[in-house]
Amino acid sequence: MEKKPSDTKIIFMGTSDFAGVILDALIVKKYNIVSVYTQTEKRIGKKREPQNSSVRMLAEKFNLSVIDPEYFNEKAIGEISAQNPDIIVVAAYGKILPKKVLDIPKFGAINVHPSLLPRFRGPSPIQNALLAGEKETGTTIMLMDEGIDTGNILDQKKIDIEPDATYPIMLSMLAELSAELLLRTIALWMAKKIIPKKQDNFKATACQLIERQDGRIIWTDDAEAIYNRWRAFIPWPGVFTFWEKENSNIRIKLNKIAFLADNAETSKFHIGEVFRWEEIIAVKTTNGSIVLKEVQLEGKNNMKIGDFTNGYPNFIGSLLK
Repeated sequence: MEKKPSDTKIIFMGTSDFAGVILDALIVKKYNIVSVYTQTEKRIGKKREPQNSSVRMLAEKFNLSVIDPEYFNEKAIGEISAQNPDIIVVAAYGKILPKKVLDIPKFGAINVHPSLLPRFRGPSPIQNALLAGEKETGTTIMLMDEGIDTGNILDQKKIDIEPDATYPIMLSMLAELSAELLLRTIALWMAKKIIPKKQDNFKATACQLIERQDGRIIWTDDAEAIYNRWRAFIPWPGVFTFWEKENSNIRIKLNKIAFLADNAETSKFHIGEVFRWEEIIAVKTTNGSIVLKEVQLEGKNNMKIGDFTNGYPNFIGSLLK
């Protein structure tokens, strides 16, 4: 006889907005969530005020026990064991679980990873799929082992990546897809109706760690690669370049762009040159051009490119760095 969700004791571990969607699905399904583990609040802004994770806020809304251990020492591991969970569900938690934790639940610890493993193991799989110009991605429910996203696969589901899809769009779509797949997988796994499948390590790829400086545009890249970088890096770290203005290099963020294939007229410009062609303002790359739609000088407000060039007419014809 299959267990009812309310009879299944789950420890949930997650931090990000993606994890918040997963936790919400478990709550709606009425699983018995005995505790929620999330990372401690980050302090942001000039006043360094603490910022709660969406997981913490959701857990507190439903009066769930919230735990945020700095380390999984013997005391923390003992507390998990005392809760006697049937299963641990992990989604974008941001901490590595030791084997002693993984061995506690009767049905193991399962991870929700928004990529088609073994592709894009590690952090930031959605951004990395966009950076790589992938046409499809998906989500994986896997049994956790001591490696980084190397455990046996319980189930997967694919989704197409539309050419103009950005990170926020894909995050929302994959969170909903992952939540649906997780609910189905938990029920089947606990009913012993799933045979775990080993990952093919020869097909494995790892995610690059994304840092603020990765948003800098290299104009010798081709236009589509730069456009993919923009799609992946919304809203953080964004993409930016430098414009020499009055003998100073000023950082300029490109908040909205498109890309254009070369033609007889646009191919004559220099790499990094800002030019006007018909109704657009663009920047030449090695292959194709980046169409500028909205830009933002450092310390200034976002502006439509027409308004920006009206205020800074010498921007046309400049070479961006």
